[in-house]
Formats: sequence, structure tokens, C-alpha cells
Amino acid sequence: MDILLAIDWAQYGYFGLFVAAFLAATIVPFSSEVVFTTLVVTMKLNPWVCVAWATLGNWLGGLTCYWLGRLGKMEWIERWLRIKKEKIEKFNAKFHKYGDWLAFFSFLPGVGDIIAVAAGFMRCRLWIVAVSMLLGKLARYVVWLYVNGYIVQLF
Repeated sequence: MDILLAIDWAQYGYFGLFVAAFLAATIVPFSSEVVFTTLVVTMKLNPWVCVAWATLGNWLGGLTCYWLGRLGKMEWIERWLRIKKEKIEKFNAKFHKYGDWLAFFSFLPGVGDIIAVAAGFMRCRLWIVAVSMLLGKLARYVVWLYVNGYIVQLF
């Protein structure tokens, strides 16, 4: 992703941050952190309002991945990935043990989208996925806010 493109989104303020965070939580490669940092450090927007908009956008993007996963069918895994039904059922049982709460880690780069899609695909309970995902996304941006504050103090 072009860093200048992300910075361009900052000109739209909180709405730009919301869109950037939404895109970053989907399979679209995008960096909401660049927009977040630009708004908080350079444009001096309210950091907690930025945390709220970024969390909301990222959470809704993650839930979009969850719903995309819900559209999937087990037959597709068997057919296209050539994984036997027994293995899928064994994985499904293990995933359901922690899968609902595993959505907390959907903020992680790279694997976060996979976690959200898998939670939907495995039909994890929406309300637990939604709450754990929201807490994870909130933690992500609160930590990022403090990282930005620390870096600004260095200069």
C-alpha cells in the first residue's frame, strides 16, 4: 500500500479514518495506522475520538469478514482444498472450544482477517465474536495511541 494514499485519507478527518480502519480490517491491504497517526500527531485531532472512529471502522470491517465466512460451505473446503470431512470436523471441534474468543486477536496483521473469516465459517456465536473482536480492536488503537505519544515525546 502506498503510504501517500493512506495520508491522503487523513484529509477527510474522522470519516477518512473510519474508512481506512474498515478497509484495513478486510482483505484489502490498507494501513489505518498511518491515517490515525497523521490525524493525531500532525492534524492534532482529538486522540480519543480517533480511537473511537478507528475502533468502530475496524470492528465493522472485521464483522464483514465474519459474515463473508458465514457464506462459506464445508463442501468448498473438501472440494477445492481437498481436505477430508473428518479433518474438518476435528478442526471444527477444536476451533469451537476457543474460536469465539479467538476473534479478540483479529486485530493482528496478516492472520486477523483469517481469524474473522474462520469464525464466521465455523459458525461461531456472533455475540461473543462481536464483543471479543470489539475489545481487540479497541486495545489495538489504544496501544497505538500510546505508541504515538511516546514517539512524539522522543522528538
